[in-house]
Amino acid sequence: MNTIKIKILNPKIKKNKNLLPKYATPGSSALDLRASIKEKIILSSKKVVLIPSGIAIHIHNPYITALILPRSGLGHKSGIVLGNLTGLIDSDYQGELMISLWNRSAKDFLVYPYDRIAQIIFVPILKPKFSIVENFEKDTARCLNGFGHSGI
Repeated sequence: MNTIKIKILNPKIKKNKNLLPKYATPGSSALDLRASIKEKIILSSKKVVLIPSGIAIHIHNPYITALILPRSGLGHKSGIVLGNLTGLIDSDYQGELMISLWNRSAKDFLVYPYDRIAQIIFVPILKPKFSIVENFEKDTARCLNGFGHSGI
Protein backbone atom coordinates (compact mmCIF):
# COMPACT_ATOMS: atom_id res chain seq x y z
CA MET A 1 0.00 0.00 0.00
CA ASN A 2 1.33 3.42 -0.93
CA THR A 3 0.82 6.44 1.27
CA ILE A 4 -0.03 9.80 -0.29
CA LYS A 5 0.39 12.83 1.92
CA ILE A 6 -2.54 15.26 1.90
CA LYS A 7 -2.59 18.84 3.16
CA ILE A 8 -5.98 20.37 3.92
CA LEU A 9 -5.99 24.00 2.79
CA ASN A 10 -9.65 24.85 3.42
CA PRO A 11 -10.67 25.28 7.11
CA LYS A 12 -14.17 23.90 6.42
CA ILE A 13 -12.67 20.66 5.12
CA LYS A 14 -10.48 20.47 8.27
CA LYS A 15 -13.66 20.60 10.37
CA ASN A 16 -15.64 18.17 8.20
CA LYS A 17 -13.49 15.22 7.10
CA ASN A 18 -16.42 13.93 5.01
CA LEU A 19 -15.43 16.59 2.45
CA LEU A 20 -12.06 14.92 1.86
CA PRO A 21 -11.62 12.83 -1.30
CA LYS A 22 -13.07 9.38 -0.81
CA TYR A 23 -14.13 6.33 -2.76
CA ALA A 24 -17.90 6.33 -3.37
CA THR A 25 -18.12 2.52 -3.30
CA PRO A 26 -15.78 -0.36 -2.39
CA GLY A 27 -15.30 -1.01 -6.14
CA SER A 28 -14.50 2.61 -7.06
CA SER A 29 -11.17 3.19 -8.80
CA ALA A 30 -11.10 6.95 -8.25
CA LEU A 31 -11.81 9.34 -5.39
CA ASP A 32 -14.21 12.25 -5.78
CA LEU A 33 -12.85 15.81 -5.68
CA ARG A 34 -15.03 18.67 -4.50
CA ALA A 35 -15.42 22.33 -5.36
CA SER A 36 -13.81 24.26 -2.51
CA ILE A 37 -15.74 27.47 -3.10
CA LYS A 38 -17.63 29.81 -0.74
CA GLU A 39 -20.60 30.52 -2.98
CA LYS A 40 -22.13 29.05 -6.11
CA ILE A 41 -20.51 29.68 -9.46
CA ILE A 42 -22.43 30.03 -12.69
CA LEU A 43 -20.50 28.15 -15.34
CA SER A 44 -21.82 29.67 -18.52
CA SER A 45 -22.30 27.65 -21.68
CA LYS A 46 -19.04 27.00 -23.56
CA LYS A 47 -16.93 28.60 -20.79
CA VAL A 48 -14.11 27.25 -18.62
CA VAL A 49 -13.47 28.04 -14.96
CA LEU A 50 -10.66 27.00 -12.62
CA ILE A 51 -11.99 25.70 -9.30
CA PRO A 52 -9.87 24.97 -6.20
CA SER A 53 -10.19 21.62 -4.44
CA GLY A 54 -9.12 22.87 -1.00
CA ILE A 55 -6.40 20.23 -0.75
CA ALA A 56 -2.83 19.60 -1.83
CA ILE A 57 -1.16 16.22 -2.15
CA HIS A 58 2.42 15.02 -2.27
CA ILE A 59 2.76 11.67 -3.98
CA HIS A 60 6.55 11.60 -3.50
CA ASN A 61 7.03 8.23 -5.26
CA PRO A 62 8.29 8.99 -8.80
CA TYR A 63 6.69 5.76 -10.03
CA ILE A 64 3.15 6.93 -9.17
CA THR A 65 1.15 9.73 -10.77
CA ALA A 66 -2.37 11.01 -10.27
CA LEU A 67 -4.86 11.72 -13.02
CA ILE A 68 -7.78 14.09 -12.55
CA LEU A 69 -10.69 12.91 -14.67
CA PRO A 70 -14.23 14.15 -15.32
CA ARG A 71 -17.13 12.53 -13.50
CA SER A 72 -19.06 10.38 -15.96
CA GLY A 73 -22.54 11.55 -14.98
CA LEU A 74 -21.64 15.24 -15.15
CA GLY A 75 -20.09 14.78 -18.57
CA HIS A 76 -22.91 12.75 -20.06
CA LYS A 77 -25.95 14.38 -18.45
CA SER A 78 -24.78 17.99 -18.10
CA GLY A 79 -21.89 18.40 -20.53
CA ILE A 80 -19.45 19.24 -17.72
CA VAL A 81 -15.96 17.90 -18.44
CA LEU A 82 -12.42 19.07 -17.75
CA GLY A 83 -11.02 22.03 -19.63
CA ASN A 84 -7.69 20.25 -19.98
CA LEU A 85 -9.44 16.89 -20.63
CA THR A 86 -7.17 15.10 -18.13
CA GLY A 87 -5.16 16.63 -15.32
CA LEU A 88 -1.76 15.11 -14.64
CA ILE A 89 -0.34 15.45 -11.12
CA ASP A 90 3.39 14.69 -10.99
CA SER A 91 4.87 12.99 -7.94
CA ASP A 92 6.77 16.12 -6.90
CA TYR A 93 3.87 18.59 -7.22
CA GLN A 94 2.73 19.95 -3.86
CA GLY A 95 0.40 22.81 -4.78
CA GLU A 96 -3.37 22.92 -4.45
CA LEU A 97 -5.23 20.63 -6.80
CA MET A 98 -7.14 22.85 -9.21
CA ILE A 99 -9.96 21.60 -11.40
CA SER A 100 -10.50 23.15 -14.82
CA LEU A 101 -14.23 22.72 -15.54
CA TRP A 102 -15.55 23.20 -19.05
CA ASN A 103 -19.25 23.54 -19.80
CA ARG A 104 -19.56 22.13 -23.30
CA SER A 105 -23.37 22.20 -23.16
CA ALA A 106 -25.72 24.88 -24.47
CA LYS A 107 -27.05 25.63 -20.95
CA ASP A 108 -25.46 27.37 -17.97
CA PHE A 109 -24.48 25.07 -15.10
CA LEU A 110 -24.41 25.87 -11.39
CA VAL A 111 -21.50 24.66 -9.25
CA TYR A 112 -22.31 24.76 -5.54
CA PRO A 113 -19.83 24.72 -2.66
CA TYR A 114 -18.44 21.23 -2.08
CA ASP A 115 -20.16 19.65 -5.09
CA ARG A 116 -18.31 16.59 -6.35
CA ILE A 117 -16.95 17.89 -9.65
CA ALA A 118 -14.09 15.59 -10.70
CA GLN A 119 -12.28 12.45 -9.66
CA ILE A 120 -8.67 11.52 -9.02
CA ILE A 121 -7.03 8.18 -9.69
CA PHE A 122 -3.51 7.07 -8.83
CA VAL A 123 -1.64 4.96 -11.39
CA PRO A 124 1.82 3.41 -11.70
CA ILE A 125 4.35 4.99 -14.03
CA LEU A 126 6.89 3.13 -16.14
CA LYS A 127 10.05 5.04 -16.96
CA PRO A 128 11.72 3.15 -19.82
CA LYS A 129 15.22 3.73 -21.06
CA PHE A 130 15.53 4.34 -24.79
CA SER A 131 17.77 2.28 -26.99
CA ILE A 132 18.64 4.10 -30.22
CA VAL A 133 18.54 1.84 -33.29
CA GLU A 134 18.91 2.41 -37.02
CA ASN A 135 16.11 -0.06 -37.87
CA PHE A 136 13.71 -2.29 -36.03
CA GLU A 137 14.38 -6.01 -36.25
CA LYS A 138 11.14 -6.83 -38.04
CA ASP A 139 8.39 -4.69 -39.59
CA THR A 140 4.90 -5.33 -38.27
CA ALA A 141 1.69 -5.25 -40.30
CA ARG A 142 0.86 -2.01 -38.52
CA CYS A 143 4.12 -0.46 -39.65
CA LEU A 144 3.42 -1.29 -43.28
CA ASN A 145 -0.12 0.11 -43.31
CA GLY A 146 0.52 3.18 -41.15
CA PHE A 147 -1.64 5.53 -39.12
CA GLY A 148 -5.38 4.91 -39.37
CA HIS A 149 -4.90 1.60 -41.15
CA SER A 150 -7.85 -0.18 -39.50
CA GLY A 151 -10.50 2.24 -40.77
CA ILE A 152 -13.65 3.38 -38.97
